[in-house]
Amino acid sequence: MRVGILGPLRVAGGEIGGARVRALLVRLALDPGRVVTADRLIDDLWPDDAPAHPTAALQSLVSRARREAPGLISSHPAGYLLDVPPGEVDAWAFERLARDGEAGRALALWRGPALADAAELPFAAGPAARLEELRLTTMAARIATDLTALQNTGRNGFPDAGLDAVGDRGAAEPVRGLDGLVAELEGLVVAHPLRESFHALLMRALTAGGRRAGALTVFERIRTALATELGVDPGPELREAHLAALRDDEPSAGGNLPARLTSFVGRSEDIALVTRQLGAARLVTLVGPGGAGKTRLAVEVAASLGTATGLGAGAGPETGAGLDVPGGVWLVELAAVTGVRAALEAVFRTTDLVTTLRGRVPLIVLDNCEHLIDEAARVARWLLSEVAGLRILATSREPLDIPGERLHQVLPLPDGPARELLRDRAAAARPGLRLDDADAARICRELDGIPLAIELAAARLRTMPVPVLVEQLGDRLAFRGGRTSEPRHRTLRAVIDWSWNLLSERERELLRGLTVFSGGATYEAIAKICGGDLDLLSSLVDKSLIAFTGDRYTMLETIRQYAAADLPGLRRAHARYYTELAETAEPYLRTGAQLTWLAVLDAERGNLDAALRHTDDPLRAVLPRFWPWIMRGRRREITERSAEVLARAGDTPPPGRELAYGLCLAATGGGLNEAVRASDHPAALNAWALATVMEPPKDVVELTERGVTDLRGHPDPWTRSAALLVGGIVRFEYGTVAGAEDLLEPALAGFRATGDRWGQWAALYWLSLVAENRGDFAAAVALGEEPERAAAELSGLETPLGPMTFLLRLGQLKARAGDHEGAAGTLARAWTAAVRSEDQGFVARVMHARGELARRAGDPGEAARLLEAALAMEAEVSTQCRAFMHVELARVSRAPAGPLRRALELMAGCSDRTARATVLEGVAEHLEPRPAARLLGAARALRGIGESADPYVRRLIRRCERALGPDESETALREGSALSEPEKHALGALVSAAVPR
Repeated sequence: MRVGILGPLRVAGGEIGGARVRALLVRLALDPGRVVTADRLIDDLWPDDAPAHPTAALQSLVSRARREAPGLISSHPAGYLLDVPPGEVDAWAFERLARDGEAGRALALWRGPALADAAELPFAAGPAARLEELRLTTMAARIATDLTALQNTGRNGFPDAGLDAVGDRGAAEPVRGLDGLVAELEGLVVAHPLRESFHALLMRALTAGGRRAGALTVFERIRTALATELGVDPGPELREAHLAALRDDEPSAGGNLPARLTSFVGRSEDIALVTRQLGAARLVTLVGPGGAGKTRLAVEVAASLGTATGLGAGAGPETGAGLDVPGGVWLVELAAVTGVRAALEAVFRTTDLVTTLRGRVPLIVLDNCEHLIDEAARVARWLLSEVAGLRILATSREPLDIPGERLHQVLPLPDGPARELLRDRAAAARPGLRLDDADAARICRELDGIPLAIELAAARLRTMPVPVLVEQLGDRLAFRGGRTSEPRHRTLRAVIDWSWNLLSERERELLRGLTVFSGGATYEAIAKICGGDLDLLSSLVDKSLIAFTGDRYTMLETIRQYAAADLPGLRRAHARYYTELAETAEPYLRTGAQLTWLAVLDAERGNLDAALRHTDDPLRAVLPRFWPWIMRGRRREITERSAEVLARAGDTPPPGRELAYGLCLAATGGGLNEAVRASDHPAALNAWALATVMEPPKDVVELTERGVTDLRGHPDPWTRSAALLVGGIVRFEYGTVAGAEDLLEPALAGFRATGDRWGQWAALYWLSLVAENRGDFAAAVALGEEPERAAAELSGLETPLGPMTFLLRLGQLKARAGDHEGAAGTLARAWTAAVRSEDQGFVARVMHARGELARRAGDPGEAARLLEAALAMEAEVSTQCRAFMHVELARVSRAPAGPLRRALELMAGCSDRTARATVLEGVAEHLEPRPAARLLGAARALRGIGESADPYVRRLIRRCERALGPDESETALREGSALSEPEKHALGALVSAAVPR
């Protein structure tokens, strides 16, 4: 080894001077070949008393270390690294050898306590403890292998039987006799009085030598110690050794499944499916990520089969009827052993497995095969070939990959079962705890629905409030289990350690690289950014560290947190790739292919956001995002991302980025600069449209008409159509409303020619508004129904102009057109969508529409109830919606003056002319003919129309004509059209009129 930290620090066989220098080298050796940031090194080397100039102190320390160990430390812009392959650091070599089953060679690397030269520093505590734990585990595995080899000597029965089970001990190193093993184990149990594995091995060795009384004495001693010191009972390994010492005969025919300790939640469909698979195949392997509950599912399935045949001790559901397992169901736990054959022999108490199993035909559960996957596959295939009728249910993080194997993916729990599990375990940990749906859903979502993670989180609720637990979800890897949990299940970090330690270095490198992706990635993206080949990706999928669905590779957030590393090069490559993807997609969003490309961008939303955060050129990255954001109606996202980009870009855009800078300014309320005004980019056109609607300049109509004239001859048909659309919107809002159709209709034709659904939807939407404005509700319904599906395809429920709004508008329009039945059906759908969205503002708006429908259908009492309920939530809706609610309430109220006054007050300063007109028409209904006619004239002027087609308005005008006569009524209408502040006139008329208060 070039660098040794398993004992006093050694570099190339020599010692290093200087305590701080040795600590630095130890710290770097924990991550060989990887950059450790300067900040991390400073925190680790000076945890309590950082020097006055820490960066300079670190540089000085590195210089000293380089003199002591030339060529060993390399610099990096972010920090420093130990420039050696991991295999040249003894701790890393030890882990690899231990993982590969070469226990003797692994243990030979130890020279003393791990990380001895950094023992006083906090950073060393965790790694030192982990290495010491692995040393003891490896020592136990080596002794277990030796013990099994001694027991098997001279006996055949396995395909490669004989002394091969000794593992990495060669012919030159003879296996010790049984007495030697007993002596070694007796020393170990003295040194580690509470370590169950050493006591279990000592009991096995004593039992194998015929010293059962001694084995039972050892058991009583460790049981007493565990109860006195820790308050726990012996674990399964000790219990099995105890049973082996107690019995002289073979195990019973029923099996050895443990009894259930807790309820089993959320896997009923899995139990049924796995049971059916076992009926059709003799080998079924449950695969899935660590902590997903593979072992528990396997035991539940096995218990159900045992119960169905009257053989098992489990308490599972009776789903196994029809599958005969006369030999019982047997659990063979492999997590803590180093040999599959030895584990089977221990359970069945024989080395002649074939003969024993032929006489029984059992179901065997091979649990946790992944660290012994090759041997597990060989043994399983051999036994299935030799023993007709034998069935094996295996659990592993990767398939056994032998003929006849059926795989069942054990996935994280979906939302409902995950919350059920959380509540069940939380109630056990803290009876009486109330856990609301929102908190439960967030906890389960943050924990990826992993059952073990949920159970560990629930246990923490015994000692902390729910909000504190929610805040700690980011530190989920440290969540700890109970005292009797297996070491590999004590924490989520330990769960993933188990899988991580089984990976090759190339697999680890690729897994680290995959953490730069957010929301998964396609193979093309992974190959381009990480350079990972398909075989490596497939291996990670097989080992349940990533998943493959459709065309995407995905990773659980818990695994991402574990594997994440500082990878600036990959981050830049990632940002570049997804910026280019957005730029490639953008032109297609204005064609018939827009749905396909929107789906691509939706799938890559997480990656596109990550690229925007990490790119060195945020203005370039944000520009192609504007148009899909606009199409999806993500106004909030536009504002927030634009603000973030501006904060990074500074006060002046770099050359070539003026348009993106101007769009960010416009999105954050900075108005339209010249770069946006002069551009024909789709996002610039839309920014212009939004700005003119929300905060119009005084000469908005003139400026827009000029823009329409300039772009009518544009070579791109989409740009021509977009210019006409913007012009039609501005005419409707601020100009001659009747002239809006002259632009909107050719815009619609142009969008249809290009295949742009968004453009068609927008043009139809505004044409529907034009028809509604002139009171032609039948035409408005027809125009509104056509784009509903396109809006759903483009937007989903997240945009204000998505399907919910369309359903609401259509319901109101149908009611006003006299189609009460159609309106009721449409509004029922809108109500369902509103409740599902949990948008209280939209719930209030649907209540308003249903109240209006109830009034039109002749039920004023129901109308009043719905409207009052809607107004109770008025803070959730816009000013104009609140005004409309008050106008509608006045129609079913015995004291309409109050609601009408409130509606007029809300209209003060409102820029929406059609909204003002609607309120004025509603107030006119309650006034005497002359003031009513004046308000109707003011409303007509605001709408920019001549005579309205609205039956309601026409009835009001006829009432005025009957009372005043045609000429006087027309005079009052003209007077109203000239009113500069018609709302003030309406308020005065209300005060003087006999309207009930």
